[in-house]
Amino acid sequence: MAAIDTASLRLVFAGFDILLTEEQVGMFSTYADMLVERNKVMNLTSVTDSEGIIIKHFADSCLPLTMVDVPRGAKLIDVGAGAGFPSIPMKIVRDDLSLTLLDSLNKRVNFLREVSAALNLDATCIHSRAEDGARTYLRESFDIATARAVARLSVLSEYCLPYVKPGGRFIALKGSDCKDEIADAREIIAKLGGEISQITEYCLPNGDRRTVVVVEKVGKTPGVYPRRVVK
Repeated sequence: MAAIDTASLRLVFAGFDILLTEEQVGMFSTYADMLVERNKVMNLTSVTDSEGIIIKHFADSCLPLTMVDVPRGAKLIDVGAGAGFPSIPMKIVRDDLSLTLLDSLNKRVNFLREVSAALNLDATCIHSRAEDGARTYLRESFDIATARAVARLSVLSEYCLPYVKPGGRFIALKGSDCKDEIADAREIIAKLGGEISQITEYCLPNGDRRTVVVVEKVGKTPGVYPRRVVK
């Protein structure tokens, strides 16, 4: 039995004007099957029901593409990619994106490689801590960095902005009530060479509230960042 109801998948995406092709529906279905199956032996997600995967993982990952300008052919890195959210769903609907997935746990990186191969996605999967990868050839080489994580925005910004080239963007997918952490993050974002340009609050189809925060990279990140212990 398939992990998700593909008719519901189509309907949810059509609700925000993304009309999925048969190929894309098949890719999402395969991804969901692999996620549920692998989750039996390793902790990838607590959400494994059809509606939850469609809305809380797939729709949640792709909705920001309807709100934020992501140029065609953009180089995008997902920092702390985990099970591949938001980047793999983004890549499914925007195959033009040049995708790099970075995670600190090798088991998750192996899963991301398997998914990329199964879906025939052109993606580079890297096993590295965020603060280490940002001190390699990856530093300031991406148009877009993204993260969907529970860490506070100040911490995510220090992990992600060093990967973004000046003129690029960091797109953070956050929860419903993040006004305080946005305020707390402004100082470190400025030190990192960033500037908040967009804060958009919205709801998922099930009513869950979300916020997308866009940080423009207006200058180079000083070499001291990211620190090994981010506070």
